[in-house]
Amino acid sequence: MECEAEKLKAMANDAFKGHKYCEAIDLYTKAIEVNRGNAVYWANRSFAHSKLEQYGSAIQDASKAIQIDPKYSKGYYRRGAAYLGMANFKDALKDFQLVKKISPNDPDAAKKLKECEKAVMKLKFEEAISAPDSQKRSIAETIDYHTYEVDSQYSGARIDGDVVTLDFVKKMMEDFKNQKSLHKRYAFQILLQTREMLQAMSTLVGINVPDGKHFTVCGDVHGQFYDLLNIFELNGLPSEDNPYLFNGDFVDRGSFSLEVILTLFAFKCMSPTAIYLSRGNHESKSMNKIYGFEGEVRSKLNETSVELFADVFCCLPLAHVINRKIFVVHGGLFSVDGVKLSDIYQIDRFREPPEEGLMCELLWSDPQFLPGRGPSKRGVGVSFGGDVTKKFLQENDLDLVVRSHEVKDEGYEITHDGKLITVFSAPNYCDQMGNKGAFIRFEAPNLKPDIVTFSAVPHPDVKPMAYASNFLRMIS
Repeated sequence: MECEAEKLKAMANDAFKGHKYCEAIDLYTKAIEVNRGNAVYWANRSFAHSKLEQYGSAIQDASKAIQIDPKYSKGYYRRGAAYLGMANFKDALKDFQLVKKISPNDPDAAKKLKECEKAVMKLKFEEAISAPDSQKRSIAETIDYHTYEVDSQYSGARIDGDVVTLDFVKKMMEDFKNQKSLHKRYAFQILLQTREMLQAMSTLVGINVPDGKHFTVCGDVHGQFYDLLNIFELNGLPSEDNPYLFNGDFVDRGSFSLEVILTLFAFKCMSPTAIYLSRGNHESKSMNKIYGFEGEVRSKLNETSVELFADVFCCLPLAHVINRKIFVVHGGLFSVDGVKLSDIYQIDRFREPPEEGLMCELLWSDPQFLPGRGPSKRGVGVSFGGDVTKKFLQENDLDLVVRSHEVKDEGYEITHDGKLITVFSAPNYCDQMGNKGAFIRFEAPNLKPDIVTFSAVPHPDVKPMAYASNFLRMIS
């Protein structure tokens, strides 16, 4: 029996090394079914879950490994890393303290403990000096982009006056493609104009697609700028006659996140009805701090821009409804029945995402194959079954849920009896997953989904997460 379990573990390890994390999880699960008392199998499966950002499941598996063997340092290590993935520094610190206690001579454990201690101290300091929300002044109110002078030597894209034109956006994209920067003046102008437009929008945005016209929905792009350019090559640039909805997670992971978000925001400034933008779980300070966007913005622009982006992200709508029939949201549905569209309209979205409630679940939840609801594999939000989807659609007179948030091998997945589609638009995610990307075209009046898949295109030799914090290396 033990020999069979070890053989399964070896196969799982090979799948893991080949970045086939779902396959690895299945094989570790089979090994666990043969021998539930081996802490290594649980810790290894925990690591595979973390690779898929399923930090809730990773914490459960690591906790089981610890239960089996309280002196197994890797169990605490894996759980601490999963807590870091969720930006839960305080619980991560406790686990790495235990790792150091069990393995006092482990230099890697000592390094991770030191990083966690610094993070917790920084959090305490920030909490101590932070002003009450009622007294906070938006960074946007302190910036006047007109005061930023543009040197005559600057040869990049320029905005003439206050109007963002298609010519400017094309020039900017070409500059970005050639790894040239946009002047701070124009970056601030785009951010401030986008913020003003987003602030005026409702939390749930209705989109009308006239008969004979089409509309395209894209999923996560995650800083993969050259794949974004490929989407536009395949499907045309955003315009009033070729409108898009990008469904959250524009940034993080990929190392061209600034180029992605400035391009999307510039199109929004150019023509508000050419492009719509939903907030994803990665449009938040905690995720940006760990997964690269904060470091990238600080490197390519400045510290002020970091705060301004966080402000603008809090203005993004949380969901869209196309022709009163298709509900589009980044994450998913809710932990309770009876949620109406009117409840979503009333959410106060102008804040960092909370850890529970409707706003959290819109950004974080995932579908599951079983009916009913279950705990989230991510540790945030909820998992919901086809019966939950069906009831939500019926109660709100809708036909379909479109969401993103998860890597899919083909770039999309249709589940819940055809009532839910997941679309993901970052092919070969993080340069290692080997998945395709996809987008969905809907044509009115029937709004039948036409799903287009595509493969990754080459990009400059800048690795994913090049700007990520040290914590990410602790997770890996």
